[in-house]
Amino acid sequence: MPAKNPRVNVVLEKPLYNALHDLAEDEGVSMSMLMRDLVREALEIREDRALADLAAERENGFDRRKAVSHEDVWG
Repeated sequence: MPAKNPRVNVVLEKPLYNALHDLAEDEGVSMSMLMRDLVREALEIREDRALADLAAERENGFDRRKAVSHEDVWG
């Protein structure tokens, strides 16, 4: 029977593998579930960083003289 979700194989150095194994054991989850959650967290952190960079870029380029007021936008 084929797997329901796509799979990814990862090669880890022994110390990293041991740390993940111990953490998964401590949390009472499989290593696969732990890795899935860690990857999800890492992607969220990267997304947050990218959005913060975009916000900073827009803030630095903001020109109040060209801004549209709330009243002009929403009437």
